[in-house]
Amino acid sequence: MTSQPFRDGTDASYVVVGDGIAGSSAAAELADRTTDASITVVTGESEPLYNRILIKEFAKGALSADVVRMHDRSWYDDRDIDLRLGTRVETVDTTAQVLEIESGESIAYDELLVATGSTPRPLPVENADADGVTTFWTIEDAAQIRQNAARAEHNVIVGGGLLGIDYAAIAAAQDINSHYLIREGHWFSGALSETGAEIVHEALRERGVTPVVETEVSRFETDDAGQLRAAITSDGRRYEADCAGVAIGTTPNTGLLEETPVALEDGVVVDETLSADVPSVWAAGDVARYDDPRLGRHVSNGTWGSAAAQGELAARNMLAAPDAAAPFEYVPSYSVSHFEFPLASFGHPRLGDTYHERRYGDREWRRLAFRDGQLVGGVLIGDREPLQAYKQLTASGRHVQQQVQQLLAPSFDGTDFERQSSPLASD
Repeated sequence: MTSQPFRDGTDASYVVVGDGIAGSSAAAELADRTTDASITVVTGESEPLYNRILIKEFAKGALSADVVRMHDRSWYDDRDIDLRLGTRVETVDTTAQVLEIESGESIAYDELLVATGSTPRPLPVENADADGVTTFWTIEDAAQIRQNAARAEHNVIVGGGLLGIDYAAIAAAQDINSHYLIREGHWFSGALSETGAEIVHEALRERGVTPVVETEVSRFETDDAGQLRAAITSDGRRYEADCAGVAIGTTPNTGLLEETPVALEDGVVVDETLSADVPSVWAAGDVARYDDPRLGRHVSNGTWGSAAAQGELAARNMLAAPDAAAPFEYVPSYSVSHFEFPLASFGHPRLGDTYHERRYGDREWRRLAFRDGQLVGGVLIGDREPLQAYKQLTASGRHVQQQVQQLLAPSFDGTDFERQSSPLASD
């Protein structure tokens, strides 16, 4: 990224709400680029930043909590960042540029970054709050899941996405008899075809997790003490369960802005520079719904690398001259490492208007998503080698669908496209 001219903001007040990787990255960038600025990080979390990617390994029992933790108090103190743990923002006055926290204290800001992330959606069925039923988002959730799995013999998983597969891997690592209940026809249905999904389904079965597709949970059954005993599906089937993992998506945490004029639509609506439509308000990470000119629409992406890059860019744009803010240009990717074969997705594999795929072996497969002739995303199973080349092409915005046979060739490495590709900003 080219350097940006910065306005004199060294004595300004910057407030970041949220201490995930987006908020923490923004605070670090602000601290690195200012001298006398006031930087405050407000978060409802009980402890400083930890690695959300690794909490699944902690839940499996493969890592200790200390390995998952990334920052301690001294990290913030060394950078003169005022960290407010366990603190909830009650209201934001975007005219006066003041936010009020639950203690009644007011915090003024010159620039505000909302990096509040999202919250798992609860399953709207009877006994969804029973002992043994969990969602999976925080390190506290991971600790509870680890504890539940250690004493369970039977388990159900609800939800056919990336968090659901993490739950399935945790169950497999604990050698629990598990049923994976998926409402759609197969796992990760927005990005995979049945062919690709069946590779994952078979790998799950080999590890003691049975996928059950086109099914929905109608209620959870409990004992007299409120402990989970089974999941009952809408067609009357009963699946015994000592614990259950619910992963049916997330809802962006926009509550602090609901009484403000900031535009909200499945997140905080921001432009390509991550600026909201109200002066001095920015958003980054899961909660941001940013304008992606390549796709011609607003999108959200909160993968670890994407959220970190958003936080850093938002901080730089806060400090930049008004006419020098840089756009967010990034191709995210996400890897699943629970199986003997790798699986990776990139870009926005659900947003294609045309899809092409090819199978190369029992456990090697690719699918590419195109929109208006441009490569916008895809999924690779069994061979990650072409991943960076695909991301490079996605970043370029070139119309390459007519060359799909070349793109899906077993030996594709992007060499023939390099001269015409644009620089890549990605994981």
